[in-house]
Formats: sequence, C-alpha cells, structure tokens
Amino acid sequence: MSEQSGRPRRPAKPYRRPQKDPVRILAFEALRAVDERDAYANLVLPPLLKKAREKADFDARDAALATELVYGTLRRQGTYDAVVAACVDRPLREVDPPVLDVLSLGVHQLLGTRIPTHAAVSASVELARVVLGDGRAKFVNAVLRKVASDDLQGWIAKVAPPYEDDPEEHLAVVHSHPRWVVSALWDSLGGGRAGIEDLLAADNERPEVTLVARPGRSTAEELLREESAVPGRWSPYAVRLAEGGEPGAVEAVREGRAGVQDEGSQLVALALANAPVEGADEKWLDGCAGPGGKAALLAALAAERGAALLASEKQPHRAGLVARALAGNPGPYQVIAADGTRPPWRPGTFDRVLMDVPCTGLGALRRRPEARWRRRPEDLEDFAPLQRSLLRTALDSVRVGGVVGYATCSPHLAETRAVVADVLKQYPDTELIDARPLLPGLTELGEGPDVQLWPHLHGTDAMYLALVRRTG
Repeated sequence: MSEQSGRPRRPAKPYRRPQKDPVRILAFEALRAVDERDAYANLVLPPLLKKAREKADFDARDAALATELVYGTLRRQGTYDAVVAACVDRPLREVDPPVLDVLSLGVHQLLGTRIPTHAAVSASVELARVVLGDGRAKFVNAVLRKVASDDLQGWIAKVAPPYEDDPEEHLAVVHSHPRWVVSALWDSLGGGRAGIEDLLAADNERPEVTLVARPGRSTAEELLREESAVPGRWSPYAVRLAEGGEPGAVEAVREGRAGVQDEGSQLVALALANAPVEGADEKWLDGCAGPGGKAALLAALAAERGAALLASEKQPHRAGLVARALAGNPGPYQVIAADGTRPPWRPGTFDRVLMDVPCTGLGALRRRPEARWRRRPEDLEDFAPLQRSLLRTALDSVRVGGVVGYATCSPHLAETRAVVADVLKQYPDTELIDARPLLPGLTELGEGPDVQLWPHLHGTDAMYLALVRRTG
C-alpha cells in the first residue's frame, strides 16, 4: 500500500507495441507525399501499391481500401477540415500536418465509409501510435471520439452555414470545394441550385477508367473483349472499364495500340479532326502535345487520311512521353520539344491546329482531387498571358481556310470564352465554327458556337472547345 494515500497502487499497464496496419500506413504515406511534395495521388499511389503487393499479406482488397482511403480523404478534405476544426481547441493551422492527415483518414472512415465506429477509431489511434507516437495518439483518440458522436449529415448541419444565408459557403462545405471554385463553376454553368449541386457532387465521385482504341492499331471491339469492359458513351473509340478494371492488364494498352484517355479529351480531338477545312488537309499540328493522349489519337486519325502530325511540347521530358504515345503510329509524324509561344515553324503551315493550353485543371477535379486545394484565384492571372499567346500562335500557324481548336480542361470563363474573345479581336479575318454538330449525340452543350462538357451531364471531364477558321 502507498504510505501517502493508504490505497493500493494499481499495477502499471505493460507497454503494448503499436500494431502496424499496412493499408493505413500506405494511405498515410500517400497523403504525406501529396502534402509535402505537392505530388498527385494518381502518380504517388500506384508505385506504393505495387511495392505493397509484393508482400504476401497485401491483397486486392487491401489495395482497394487503401485507394478509397486516399482518394476519399482528399475529395472530402474541406468538409472534414470543418468537422475537425469544430472538435479541437486550437485553429486548424496550428495542428501539425501529419497529425491532421491521421485525423482526416480517421474522419473519412467514420463519416465516409461503412467501417464500424470502434474499428475506425481504434485503427486510426494505432496508426497514430506508429507514425506519430503515443502522446499524439491520445490527441487523435480524443478528437475522433468527438467526431464519432454524429454522422456526416449531422456534422454538416452543425458546420455549414444555411444555404439561405450564404449559398456559396454552404455548398463549399457540403461538397468540399474551395469557395472561389464553387463561385467560378457556378458562373460557368449558370442556372440554379440543382445544377451546381449536381456538378459538385460529380466532382466527388470516383471516375471510370476510359480507354481509347487508336485507329488503325486497335478497335473498340477488341477492347470490349476484356471482362470488365463496356462501350463508351460518345466516342466510337472509347471503352470504359468497370470498377476494378486494370488498364495495365489490357494487352492493347501494354502494346501502345490503345491508351487511357477521358472521353472528353477524345471528343475534342475528334471534333477538330472532323471540322470542315477548305482545300488541302495534309498537315496537322498539336501545339501543346504533352503528355500525348490527344496527339496519339490525332496522329492515328491523320494517318487514315494520309496526313502528317507535328506534335510539339515545350518540356523535353513531356515530349518524351508524347514520343512514347505516338510510337508505332502507322502514318508519318514528328515530335519536337519547342516553345509554342516562339514556334520554330513558319506561319500558315498547317491545315488543322489543336492548342490544348495549360490551365488550372478545374475540369478534372474528379481525377485530381488535391488540385482543388492547391489552386488559387491568382493562378488565373499567371495562366492568362500564356493562354492568349498560345492561341495567337495557333491562329498564326494555320493557313487560310484551315481550322484551329482551342481547348482547356477548365470551364472557368477566364480561361475559356474570355481568352477566345480577347484574341479574336486581334484577328478580324477569322470566324467561330459551331462545334456542337461535331459532337453527335451529345446534348446540353451550351449556347454555342463553342462547347462546354460537364461531368454531371456528359460523364466526362469539363473540357472546353472553341473552333476557329482562318478566313483571310
């Protein structure tokens, strides 16, 4: 007995070594790479999973759970941050990022999956013990127990302002997008609450893997023989893989005869290829060709007509990716590393020009959920001069009677219609072509003559396309 208290002293609990959970450790490592190195999950995760699969105790179910934890946490980061902020006694910026990553993983398991509450909390605390230490694990435990007191809808009712008071902030919290992105998408989409809610919800859905059969080298029929394959919605070359389908397991993909390409990107290339031109149709240009998806499809389409494609990409390593994508193309092509704002070719050289310009990427938030948290409104100012310069290059590079396609993977009006309108003021001898008939079967493409695709309406990335003909 203790001489001071007179009470029996409880025996100290023996130290228990934390249990290492390979799935959650992998998910944590991926989130740290995204945060510390500005990496993209779609690039970081595959090598981590490949390494894990080499171990006998890591199977396909483990890989699926790790993938869900990473992407689910990144997609719902804004919502989860608001929940965690309500459960801690300090500003969120004062919580160490590794601790916040463990908390976010735990919150996703509690509010975004069917993992039982006790399992979600205990697994997250064990992860914290392994990667953070016992002291911080206690903090994680305390916070997650508070989070577990309600479900997702209950928490949203607590942390999101009412829609009637602040529509944009309400949608930002509910659908986990930065407020400025909500505002920009709403401006581009137009309409009322239902449309923007559908769009934001679509950004948080896991996108399908879509393949493209490169003409002359593969066919959609060949790809459809794959067990998990179903036809594309719009492109005759598109095939979708059901959940769990692995592109690397498809022979045509391994051989480069097919590739992974969103159907929206395929439609942009097809619309440019099918736009009417006056006179010869022999020389095509992809002026921003990296990483090579559209260039590979354009090269294949050009080859069928006896035309040649020049694929130009500023960054040498990306030009290498383009060369790899085009390798084996049956027709003539050339890949060069060149600055599209200072082109090495003569003006008026090409019959068709595609300029898919660098942009904020707000149209591909389904595939790169972390991008929504990295982009800032001021990024638009950085991209604006480059986008206008590249469109001017495209218009200078096409001959009279030829066609230019200006494309972005962003629906932001400052990157789409504003760019086209500003540049065309300097080129009076041009006309916009109605692109809508060149996308047969699709509806709700906008007022025209340009086209805006949407995830919630078309099942594609939010690609924008304007087609311009030189008339003089």
